[in-house]
Amino acid sequence: MTDLDQAPPRTRVRVPHDALLGFTAAVFAAHGVPRDRAAESAAALCHGDITGTASHGLVNLTRIYLPLLTSGRGRPDAEPRVLADRGATVLLDGRGGLGLWLAGEAMDVAVRRARDHGVGLVSVRGGTHFGCAGPHALRAVRHGMVGVVAANCGHQRIARPPRGRVPMLGTNPISVAAPAGAHPPFLLDMSTTTAPTGKVRAAARAGADVPASWLADHHGAPVTDPTRFDDGEAHLTWLGAPGDGEYKGFGLALMVEVLSALVSGAGLGPAPAALVADRTPDDDIGYFVMAVAPATLRDPVIYQRDAGSLFGALLACPPVEPGTDVSYPGVPEARHAELARREGVPLGAELYAELGEVAERLGLVLPEAC
Repeated sequence: MTDLDQAPPRTRVRVPHDALLGFTAAVFAAHGVPRDRAAESAAALCHGDITGTASHGLVNLTRIYLPLLTSGRGRPDAEPRVLADRGATVLLDGRGGLGLWLAGEAMDVAVRRARDHGVGLVSVRGGTHFGCAGPHALRAVRHGMVGVVAANCGHQRIARPPRGRVPMLGTNPISVAAPAGAHPPFLLDMSTTTAPTGKVRAAARAGADVPASWLADHHGAPVTDPTRFDDGEAHLTWLGAPGDGEYKGFGLALMVEVLSALVSGAGLGPAPAALVADRTPDDDIGYFVMAVAPATLRDPVIYQRDAGSLFGALLACPPVEPGTDVSYPGVPEARHAELARREGVPLGAELYAELGEVAERLGLVLPEAC
């Protein structure tokens, strides 16, 4: 179920797809982001609203990205620097660039290297928050490749190790995208905690409870009041919690920490306090960005045929309940995106009003609702 499925229709408006992207790009450009990168940033940020994950969309414009730019922690004019280049693998210093465009540019480099080597790996340090991981992984699919994107949360500590007393790791998201023949691309985009912080905070803003599996108090008891998270009275649980299953989510989070931060030399969550005393917790985020090119290993036509068969078979699986259907990650998102392009991108009424305030402050014109 996506965020949009849970929101009452009367609280939403729809805004023309292209006009909303143009407005969002203009907001970033007004804060000094070069226009091409502003457009990429807008597309990455609006991906959440367009595909039905509103908790990771424009609601974060004034909560994460504009504060990053106005505080100087995110550099609008940053130019990534190559620290090592080994052909198939590249190490980049993002130099505080806005993650919304930085992760996409890293994937573009990975795609170019994958054409020559079959695989391209770009390891990034010095990054900032990049929003949904999915749009960055999907850039590889445009070229018939498989995309893998993961990120740690810099020095930010949100979730505790199993049996631990204090938080040590972030939500550490991971995404995998792959062509699916004539069907919508496969798109897995998930945090390694049961729920990401964005969904917890969205529930808090809405005054709604969260499922008992999302949060736990200091003694491990379930918490359903999302406001207790930012009050410091609850922490996120790992995928598979409660019980021994939480070691799976914790293990995935550590895997992401190794691949995205330990390999790149980015900020680590589990780091001695002396190393992070003068750093903002979510500075120096690390990314793991990889493109795999099946066409360098096998006939691309046969690959696409097999991909279509794989995902087509899933869609054709008989459902348990009549009138329902079987799906896979990427299909609901593609359906939401098609509706958004046709009928407008759904936004919460309060968010739309908030964007109006941004427009007035910057001398921009917010697109009218459909």
